[in-house]
Formats: sequence, structure tokens, C-alpha cells
Amino acid sequence: MGKSKELVLVLVLAALVSGSASAASESRRVIESEGDVYRRNLLANGLGNTPPMGWNSWNHFNCIIDEKIIRETADAVVSTGLAKLGYEYINIDDCWAEISRDDKGNLVPKKSTFPSGIKALADYVHSKGLKLGIYSDAGYFTCSKKMPGSLGHEEHDAKTFASWGIDYLKYDNCNNGGSKPTVRYPVMTRALMNAGRPIFFSLCEWGDLHPALWGAKLGNSWRTTNDIADTWDSMVSRADMNEVYADYAKPGGWNDPDMLEVGNGGMTKNEYIVHFSIWAISKAPLLIGCDVRNMTKETMEIIGNKEVIDVNQDPLGVQAKKVRMEGDIEIWAGPLSDYKTAVLLLNRGSSSRYPITALWEDIGIPPKTVVEARDLWEHKTLITQFVGNITATVDPHASKMYVLTPVA
Repeated sequence: MGKSKELVLVLVLAALVSGSASAASESRRVIESEGDVYRRNLLANGLGNTPPMGWNSWNHFNCIIDEKIIRETADAVVSTGLAKLGYEYINIDDCWAEISRDDKGNLVPKKSTFPSGIKALADYVHSKGLKLGIYSDAGYFTCSKKMPGSLGHEEHDAKTFASWGIDYLKYDNCNNGGSKPTVRYPVMTRALMNAGRPIFFSLCEWGDLHPALWGAKLGNSWRTTNDIADTWDSMVSRADMNEVYADYAKPGGWNDPDMLEVGNGGMTKNEYIVHFSIWAISKAPLLIGCDVRNMTKETMEIIGNKEVIDVNQDPLGVQAKKVRMEGDIEIWAGPLSDYKTAVLLLNRGSSSRYPITALWEDIGIPPKTVVEARDLWEHKTLITQFVGNITATVDPHASKMYVLTPVA
């Protein structure tokens, strides 16, 4: 028995013997504190110190997925240089398994699409220096209803995933019989902790019961929204819903407004730049959702922008917030390490250009501070040094993104 638990027992006995209200109160305080520590440490896998980066099959391929696509995607992530930029997870989404478990209760990879099995696929992805992710559901069936969920099979499935060499689990919320996610998700958390392998745990709970309020005790990331679609309105609405929970994100656990649509063709270049910029400054997981085997140079320029990625991966791990909103104009800002600040000037309007000014008092910089500004999409440090504010004219459905660095 640990010393802290011994202390709890001593205090409880003292309260019982003395009949002292203060002693009883103290015992309750320590017991509650112990409970808090236990709950905070329910997930203790050491993962997610920065938001995860990688690729997921769903946004582009949906259920039309097979092991050839996964292997070729891993190859492309390496050959394009995305792996060197930090994209490391290759995540298989729904529809990878047979509809029925085997006679031992195991999930079975679909023979027609994953004939080599998941273990062989994991070995291949690992040989590329990457990590393999997989999908399941905290329900009786997955969202597609084309494979079983893990509800009631958590320990078994977690051990299976670990034996295959899985590094990431996206855990969905469909077909759950109406039971609460706060009851179902902790069961998989415990199962993963007992599986013998660190596995990043992504709670795909869609913001159903405000998972930001309890997700950090259970997972490394938690969905704050319904699924994204490849449109401007869907993208910015997911950003809005996610921003509300900014204070809950920190190293080890991140708000997740869903995966990236960059490169899937539904938005303009400027809109995709806004998409990637907001996800980066919001410390959201950067999970590519397009076909990286056939992406355009323009798509690569967006998802491969190292300066923007660096904002997302900054070790301070503070999610940016909207500090000003005025009509179609928004200013997002958040602190970075080394006293730097990331700023996003966003024009949500569809027709007019606007000058947008970010004031030091709004973005948390001392009023007389002199800064130099680095434009992260033009890849230029502006010649002018700024005091008190920075202003730029921004096109419709577009943004400007800067890192402001104090000048000594």
C-alpha cells in the first residue's frame, strides 16, 4: 500500500475514534484528493505532448479502403517529405474488419481488403519509421454498421490491437444503446492501459457530453464537434465549436475539431489556408484527410508549411482563442514559447476586403513592447517593427498569420 493510501486510512480511523467533525472533514478532503489524482492518471501513456500529426483514411476514402492504399500512403508520406515534418500516424478508419468476430471473440481483418492482416501492415508502416492507427467504436457496431464495435469487448480488443503493433486508436460513439459516453469510454481507457503497449487514445465522441470537461482523464484527444465536411461553412463552424473549450487543451490532451479536408477539392486555396491556419493555432490534431499519393503542389504547400506546423507543435501547448470579433472580422491569438505570440487575422466575409488590426492589449502583449512580425504564409519577416498593434488588409474568406517576437 502506498503512503498516500495509508494516510487516508489513518485519517479515517482518527475521525471515527475521535468523532471530530474537523478530522472527518480532513479525511474526506484527502480521499477526494486521492480520487482526483487517480482519475487524472487513469490515462498515463506519456503520449500526446504535442498534437498528433498524420493521415486518416475516412475523409477521402470512406469505406473504400484496403491494405494497398495504406501501404502506398505510408510510402507517399515518406517520399513527399511529410514524415520529416512530423506527420507520423497512418490511421485506418471504419470498415477494415469482417462483420463477425471469430470463434475466440477476436476482431478479424476483412479478407477481401486486408488479406495480409493488420500485424503485417503495422510491421510495414513501422519499417517506414511511421506509426499505425486503427478504428473502433464504443458501441455494438461501428458507425458504418459494417463491423463490430468494442462495447463489452474492450479488454480483448485492446490486447488484440497491442499484439498487432497498433499505436493510435480512434474510438467512435455510434450504436451504443443509449448509454452515456462517460460510462463507456473509461472502460477502454483502462483496457488500453492494461494492454502492454502505449496507444494514443482519440475519443471520437462528437462533443456529445462536452468531452473537453472530462476527456483529459481518459484520452489524448477528444472530438468537440460533429463530423467535418469539405465546405467553408462546415469548417468554420467546427472551428467555432472547438474554440469554446480552448482552456481545456494542454500537453497530453487536445481538443479535436475533426480531421483536415485540405486537398479534397471542396474549398479554394485561401479557404484551405484558413482551415490549416485555424487548426494549427488551435493546437488541433493535424490529420491529413486527402489522398497524399496524388495530391497537388498547392496542397503540399499548405499541409507542408513548416512555420505553421511549428505553431501547432509549440511545446508550450496553449490553444489560441478569438480575442476580438466584429462582424466578419476575427482576431485569434495565443502565446508560444520564448515569449512569442501567434496571431491570426481572419476575414469570414464572402465579398469585401477589410483592414484588420490586432491590438497588443487584446492579444496579451505588454503595451510598449516592440516586436518583429513573421508572416508564416509569405515566409517573410516584415521590415517594420511594430509597437501597440499590427494591421493587415485581408481578402474575403482569407487570413493572415504571424508570429510576433519581442525585440530585445
